[in-house]
Amino acid sequence: MDDTKGLSYFLLGLGVGVAVGIVFAPTSGEETRGRIRTKANEGGDFLRRRTEDLRESAVDLVDRGRTAVGRQREQLNAAVEAGRQAYRETIAEATGSTSNIASNPEGV
Repeated sequence: MDDTKGLSYFLLGLGVGVAVGIVFAPTSGEETRGRIRTKANEGGDFLRRRTEDLRESAVDLVDRGRTAVGRQREQLNAAVEAGRQAYRETIAEATGSTSNIASNPEGV
């Protein structure tokens, strides 16, 4: 029963609001529709410009992301190569010192 009462009050308020709006409307319906159409067109233009701006920003962010990933990839490759080089040098030193000991057991 309370839901029905609330809905009745809502519909009554809606009707009163529409009636007051019609009575106190500053312009005719045709002028009001023209204004609404103009504002809708302005809003559409604004949204179109905003969409273009956002698209350009997204393209810029993607480009910057690709650049950052490229730099990180280069740094990773350089680090891996430095690790390989260090490994090769360590192996070469270990192999060289072992072969020196084997060829000259007294170390002289």
